[in-house]
Amino acid sequence: MKFAYLIEPPFNCIDATGRVTGCDVELARHVFCELGIAEFEPVETEFGALLPGLAQGRWRMTTGLFGTDERRQTAQFSRPIWALPDGLLVAKGNPLGLSGYQSLADHPHARLAVIRDQFQHRSAVEFGLPEDRIAVFETYTEAAKAVKDQAVDAYASVGMAHAGFIAQNSAWPIELVPVPPREKPPAFGSFAFCLDDTAFLRDVNAVLSHYLGTDAHRAIAASFGFSDHEVDLVAGFDT
Repeated sequence: MKFAYLIEPPFNCIDATGRVTGCDVELARHVFCELGIAEFEPVETEFGALLPGLAQGRWRMTTGLFGTDERRQTAQFSRPIWALPDGLLVAKGNPLGLSGYQSLADHPHARLAVIRDQFQHRSAVEFGLPEDRIAVFETYTEAAKAVKDQAVDAYASVGMAHAGFIAQNSAWPIELVPVPPREKPPAFGSFAFCLDDTAFLRDVNAVLSHYLGTDAHRAIAASFGFSDHEVDLVAGFDT
């Protein structure tokens, strides 16, 4: 069973022993185990390859994604596995005093990094940030390095991903600025599946419905920095 993932802690990462782990990976492992699937093969890729890889049969399930209307044209999505707000990765001290997407758009020269095809690109444009001040990267590390090197002033992604990266790279002069809920509320992320893999999606959803919110799930989620409140958002999701 091939599972596509990105290096984006705490969702997916590689520990000191070389083992692929993270909240999405461990949840996928649990699901496959419950379904009696013994072989689990995590496949590292770039964000832009996740959904095309499903359609091409290169893997059968992907790490959590926002299930936008556009993405639902080419993939199916499980019930939500996390609900998290966006955040901006900025230089230490937040030299431009950024507070969210609107402050980026209002600043006359602020430049933003995004990952190709991620939802945060659209969010920034909707707040009025012009395309010529948005730099598109293929991987998380490339975008974060652009902040560190002052090539851009901020990098927009899920706030939890920034927090995980900062924890693993404590020597980097970077910090997290949460996007306030009044600008953009927490969004749901889900596993993605090929459009014709409905039976497998149904089986995965059945496992998730019984598992999300249990003590075992909360313990795993907590180990990757998720609060009980954040777990409650998906445990109580009405399908």
